[in-house]
Amino acid sequence: MHVHNPIDPANKDLLLPDTTVCYGMSAPPALSDPEAAIQKALNAPIKSKPLSVIAKEKLDANKDATAVIVISDNTRPVPYKGKGNILVPILTTLLETGYKSRHITVLIATGTHRPMTAEEIERIIDPWVFESGIAVVNHDCKDESILTYLGKTERGSEVKINSSYVNADLKILTGLVESHFMAGVSGGRKSVCPGLISEHGTFLFHGADLMGHPDSRDLNLEGNPVHEESLAFAKMAGVDFIVNVTLDHKFAITGVYAGDLEAAHLAAFEMVKGYAKVPIAEEADIVITHGGFVGINHYQSAKAAFASIGALKKDGYLISIANFTDKKDIIGSITYKTVLAILSLCGAEALIQVLHSKDWPFFPDQWQVQKWAPVFEKIPLDHYYYFAPQLTKADGPGLPGINAATLTDSKEYSEVVKTLLQIIRERENGRALKIIWLSDGPYSIPYVK
Repeated sequence: MHVHNPIDPANKDLLLPDTTVCYGMSAPPALSDPEAAIQKALNAPIKSKPLSVIAKEKLDANKDATAVIVISDNTRPVPYKGKGNILVPILTTLLETGYKSRHITVLIATGTHRPMTAEEIERIIDPWVFESGIAVVNHDCKDESILTYLGKTERGSEVKINSSYVNADLKILTGLVESHFMAGVSGGRKSVCPGLISEHGTFLFHGADLMGHPDSRDLNLEGNPVHEESLAFAKMAGVDFIVNVTLDHKFAITGVYAGDLEAAHLAAFEMVKGYAKVPIAEEADIVITHGGFVGINHYQSAKAAFASIGALKKDGYLISIANFTDKKDIIGSITYKTVLAILSLCGAEALIQVLHSKDWPFFPDQWQVQKWAPVFEKIPLDHYYYFAPQLTKADGPGLPGINAATLTDSKEYSEVVKTLLQIIRERENGRALKIIWLSDGPYSIPYVK
């Protein structure tokens, strides 16, 4: 059986056994005229004045008004370049309203990710932006000199936000709304938190208690403390307007949701929730998934593993394939690797005990490791197989599961998966095994109907 492998740069299909059951989302069709839809969303937004009106009001109050447009980094396929991008219409609106290009900043919400390189920035942003003399700047959560303290949330989180954003007269957020394994969905408030916060601001927001809360999960906002804390940060920082989109499998726009921070984001959430939950007939012995666009390194591939839990039988097997395109580090930060080694050596139960200990010093990126733990509460560590062409045999120690590079020299996805399936069959003495392919990887959430 040939199935589309969306992460193969050569666009080669994945060859799977004919008995494999494939599950994926039924996303809405791509918009026939995205440019018109974007303009309509800016002019007739959700529970908000048009962007041009808000922008002019700021300019009337201050003839030298500044504007900051917050964008996602390269872990999200938000259309900021080319035909049907959302960035140029926003900037054009501001320039036509009277803003000077030198008073406009495009701010990359890197969160706790590393700053993007100049080459990476040029790859995702339309050339028109640079030609127009508009500055594009990375946020840096570790640079205290660019942060402004705004107080604390009710939960006690330190709220330090990028000063360029805080001091701007006009604050605009942009992003993509899709399933998110901690915050319910991405987009909206997440552009501010964690997008523009301090590293210390993650200590409670991404601490063990909030990460381990049963409501901190995919496609859930109600009672989700991660969502609630993120929203609290955003409200303290202030947001004048948002422009969020939903995308299909080919990253074409399926919906534009602009306007009020909460109302526009909620409208996008309701749309995504309607198709991202995928009912399945039964759990499988083997689940095969992929890292998706976001899976640029091992750190980000946690999302695909977590999303697969609902399709996995207890003590089943998970095969995760990815394309680790992060040229800086295909695994993750040193703190991520450190905490991940505890999981790999001691198991999920021990890791959770450690993270909740009063003597444990909070480590940035420990939250991502904590989200690996539920996977290994359902299956043993050695029932997880992972593959990316960039991985070598030397990349295995300290990582949970089994690195496919230690089992085969092949760099072809189909050959690797074929080898792994054969190994699993031998481990299970050749018994018949039910196999599921999750075609959307981290973006859809399977559940037994």
